[in-house]
Order: sequence, then structure tokens, then C-alpha cells
Amino acid sequence: MKEVRTRYAPSPTGYMHIGNLRTALYEYLIAKKLGGKFILRIEDTDQERLVKESLEVIYKTLDLVGIKYDEGPYFQSERLEIYKPFAEDLVKLGNAYYCFCSKERLDELKKEQAESEEFFHYDNHCKNLSNEIIQENLDKGLPYVIRQKMPMTGETVFDDVVYGKIKVDNSELEDQILLKTDGYPTYNFANVIDDHLMNITHVVRGSEYLSSTPKYNLLYASFGWDIPTYIHLPLILNENGHKLSKRLGDKSFEDLIAEGYLVEAVINFIALLGWNPGNEREFFTLNELEESFTIEGISKSPSVFDKTKLKWMNGEYIRKMELNDFVELIGKQITDSLGNKMNKIKIAKLLQKRIELTTEVESHLGVFKKVANYSTELYIHKKMKTDQLIALNSLKLALDKLITIDDDKYTEEVLHDTLINLATENNLKNGQLLWPLRLALTGTEQSPGGAIELIDILGKVESIKRINNAIEKLMKGE
Repeated sequence: MKEVRTRYAPSPTGYMHIGNLRTALYEYLIAKKLGGKFILRIEDTDQERLVKESLEVIYKTLDLVGIKYDEGPYFQSERLEIYKPFAEDLVKLGNAYYCFCSKERLDELKKEQAESEEFFHYDNHCKNLSNEIIQENLDKGLPYVIRQKMPMTGETVFDDVVYGKIKVDNSELEDQILLKTDGYPTYNFANVIDDHLMNITHVVRGSEYLSSTPKYNLLYASFGWDIPTYIHLPLILNENGHKLSKRLGDKSFEDLIAEGYLVEAVINFIALLGWNPGNEREFFTLNELEESFTIEGISKSPSVFDKTKLKWMNGEYIRKMELNDFVELIGKQITDSLGNKMNKIKIAKLLQKRIELTTEVESHLGVFKKVANYSTELYIHKKMKTDQLIALNSLKLALDKLITIDDDKYTEEVLHDTLINLATENNLKNGQLLWPLRLALTGTEQSPGGAIELIDILGKVESIKRINNAIEKLMKGE
């Protein structure tokens, strides 16, 4: 059986699109599931659009995600001597031709077609030049490109694993450029040559390339080469129904990580954008995806990049983390914000239950720095059955009790038992004691933890100071 070989072939011309990352992921998973090889090829023939930083983004992203390539990276710019002979062979075979049209002529053609509301397409001006004229132009050293000679009649048919049998009228195919005037191959041409030379068996790419596939297949047929298995992936749409686009404000992989999403959650989420495991399961590690992924599970329907779903999934990943790992993840944020005065492990334990993004950490740390300015009307809470008088009484009772606890016994367990017993002894519901305490400690209705957890983290001195201040505030009626 022929070895399965897939390739990720990005052009280093910008940021890492979510669609690009999904393609890389699926190609990797197909190779792993079928016991094959995953190749990295950098398609850098479009020299005018190269962005130096984007190459580093490709390497960094694959490394972060855990996608390891078996071969490469190969650079098309380092393989230029390979492509021209193939283009010239196509000319000899009668399936390509020299085109000497100047930029000025093509610009004028484009203008004329725009005025008549036509899509720009080459008019085959050089398609049938005589051998004498061609040789004369070459002898003069006129600049030229080599164009693929498309058949004018009939249709090209190919099979795609996801979309089935596709038929395209050959009359719709433009005579595309294969070799540019600077000697560089075009993306479409180099793509086919390299896929053949690298023995690529499965070509995975977005469904927007379906219309280009007949051009590729005609090249394969011209050379008498085997055609690879095509797997075209469905579009990924944003929540407004548009194709994901940086121009429309949609995020790249780097953007998502900077916003506080975990790499593992993003990859899990992206894997499900166009693939169904065949059951209700939603959570997969990369290793589990390698085992579970199937080509048959790829859908032809567009997928929606649901940011709400991703955020929920990220929160679930955070809650499933080992506490030590979570502390390592957010510990620096806590220390940078609060210093070393408070136990960051205890704070992390609280936050792990409450945040969905790592960037939300700072927004929960304010209560550990100071009490927010608040009105004593907040002590009126129907559900907790409290008002200012009940709150004042509860705070005084708590203060008297907390002062008596030895410093070395100031633990969450002791505080819990002490305060719950205090409520029982004074015929108070737990909320009538703990709600005023939490408000006194934070000044807010929402906080990352309950009163007992907060007292434990703030410590005896700071907690008593805040409760005293709250009692004064209530007595003044502020």
C-alpha cells in the first residue's frame, strides 16, 4: 500500500488565519491516523507579498500547537531551477505557450473588460502565435510568461472526498500563468510540481480551491502523473455569516492566545469546525484527535466560528487543569498585581472556578487590593434577608469572634466552622452573617470568593481592618 503523505504549504504573506491552521491540523491528523508522513513546504514564490515575520509565526504556531512535521521545511524559492524545465516541457507537449503580452497591453485589456462589466480574464492573444514569431521574440529577448493552454471544449471531471464528483466546463478555465517573467513559478504551477515530486497522496485545502482543481488536473494529465486524493474543507464563517477575514475584525490564532485562550482549547475548537466525531463528544486532546479523526467525518456545510462556544470551552479547559498547572499559568499575573503579600495558590484556586479567559485574572484581583467605594444600601438584600441593622449586628459578632482566633489557626477550615457556628448560636441564617461580611471585605456584590475564602486569603489583620471600617460606615449611615 502506498504511503500516505500530506503537506501543509503556507505562503508567508501575513498572519496565521484560523482556516490555515485548521488545514494544517487536518492534514497532520490525516497523516497520523493513516500512518503516513506530514510535510511542511513554504510556498514563497510570490516575492512581492512576502512578510518576514510571518515565517516565524508559522514555526511558532506549529510548535505551540504540537504539530510536528516529518519532513521540511522545503522552500520553493530554493527550488527555482526545478520548475522552468517542466514549464518548457509543457510547451513542447502543446499544453502551454509563450505569452509576450506587455503589462501595458494587459492593463488596457483589464480596463476595457471593466468598462463592459466583465471579470478580468486573459483573451488568449498569444495562444496561437506561429513558431517563427515565437522564436523571433525569444531571439529579441522579449520578456515572456508561460501560460497553460486550456481546452476550449468539453469538461473536466474530478472526485473530491467531501464534495463528491465535480464537473467544470473547460470553456470557463482561463489560460493561467505557470511561469512568470522573473522566472518564478506561480503558486498554482509550483504547487502541482512539488506535490508530484514529493509524492503527496492527499491534498487538503479550503473549498475555495475547488474551482482551481480542474487546472491542476489538466497539468497532471499533461505529464501523465497520478492525481492525488482531494479533500476540500468547508468554509469557516464568522457570526455574521461572512467568511473569516482579518479585514472584518476576525481574530488570528495569535490574537486568540493574546486574548487569554488556551492553545489546547483553540485546537480542540478548530478541530470541530468542519469535522464531526460521530457522537456527542466535544473535548479532545491532540493525541486523542490523532486517534479519533476520520476523513469521513468532514462536513461539506460551512462552519460558524462561535466565539461564545469557544469561550465556554476555554473555561472548561481551565477548570479541568491541575491546580499547580493553573498557578504556573497565571501566577505571574497575581504576583505582578498583588506582590507576595497573599497566597497566590489560594487566589488561583478561587479564580479557576470563575474565569473563562486568562486575561480575566486582573479584573478579579481588585478586591484583594482595597475595598471598593460602596453605599450601605447594598446591605439590604431580600434574598439574604439582611438590612443595615442586621448587617451591623452580624459584623460586630463576627469581629468579636475573629479577633479571638489565634494567628496559627487562621485557616479556611477553622474560619468556616467558627462563622457557621456563630450564625447558629445567634439564630442567624448563614447568608445574614456571610453576605454582610463579604460586602464589608470587598465593597462589591460580585467577588471571586465567599466571605470565608476571602478572610482566609486577606489574613487576620487586613480582614479585621476592613470589617472595622464597614462597621464605622454603617454607624455613620453612609
